[in-house]
Amino acid sequence: MLNKLIYIFQKQQLRNVEERDINMEQLQKMVEKGAILVDIRSPQEYGEGHLQGSISIPEYEFRIKAKNILPDKSIPIIVYCGTGIRSKRAQKKLERMGYERVYNLYQGFESY
Repeated sequence: MLNKLIYIFQKQQLRNVEERDINMEQLQKMVEKGAILVDIRSPQEYGEGHLQGSISIPEYEFRIKAKNILPDKSIPIIVYCGTGIRSKRAQKKLERMGYERVYNLYQGFESY
């Protein structure tokens, strides 16, 4: 019974790859072409390690800071967090705010 519960829990934690989810290889190519890389984890998490060239905009400050830090809504933006769950929410927020090309690092920073 316990093994079955563990299996169900693990399956719920994994989500399917969705449109505009990218992997690390795609991320690197996009950054080379000018995409903006945004780490949405807390300042403490960012301080413990982050992807080179990323800017820190914590998820809880996203709505307020994104407009000032990311004024051009047509530039590609890649968001990431530890597991890809918070950054998926941030991706949806940016899209609702009118950003046109927002991508999410699938399964986040910790999986690479």
